[in-house]
Amino acid sequence: MSKIAIIGATGRAGSQLLEEALRRGHQVTAIARHASAKIGQSAGVVAKDVDVNDAQALQAAVAGHDVVLSAAHFSTLTPQAIIEPVKKAGVKRLLVVGGAGSLLLPDDSKVIDSKGFPEEYKAEASAGGVYLDTLRNEHDLDWTFLSPSAEFVEGERTGHYRVGKDHLLVSAEGRSWITFADYAIALLDEVEQPKHSRQRFTVGY
Repeated sequence: MSKIAIIGATGRAGSQLLEEALRRGHQVTAIARHASAKIGQSAGVVAKDVDVNDAQALQAAVAGHDVVLSAAHFSTLTPQAIIEPVKKAGVKRLLVVGGAGSLLLPDDSKVIDSKGFPEEYKAEASAGGVYLDTLRNEHDLDWTFLSPSAEFVEGERTGHYRVGKDHLLVSAEGRSWITFADYAIALLDEVEQPKHSRQRFTVGY
């Protein structure tokens, strides 16, 4: 059992991470601006209302944990808004819910630069790429950045997924996708059995 802090625990990815961590018996601190109202207090979880841009409050909230999972949106904050409070709190491991935009296509071009990439997602995807580059220059934290497939969607918890590294995964049917529930399984598997220290990896079907 680990003590896990989840930043952005009320979002679509964060709520699935919370559910999966509790299912496995971990002690969880759920961090979000309105965490207590949306999550409440139940066995195994403590909800803390924190604005992630409040560095001192975030540092206090994550202190004493074994690992921090961040599901915060990239376009609303700088990488250091998460990285620095985690480091100052003395937490050694940071696992980040990444994006697919920085993944590579077969010709090694980035997904974000591909024809037809939705304009409305470009700001978030671009900020995610900056976050990954920042982590790659981070030497004090034991970090992991997990990129989902192109489609990151609601759906069934199957317990099955494939693992890749920097290239976009595509199924035999030509679809690149993963549900939030199966993504959460993959990230909690990485928490419990680390295989991608200071690396980015990806999951899909």
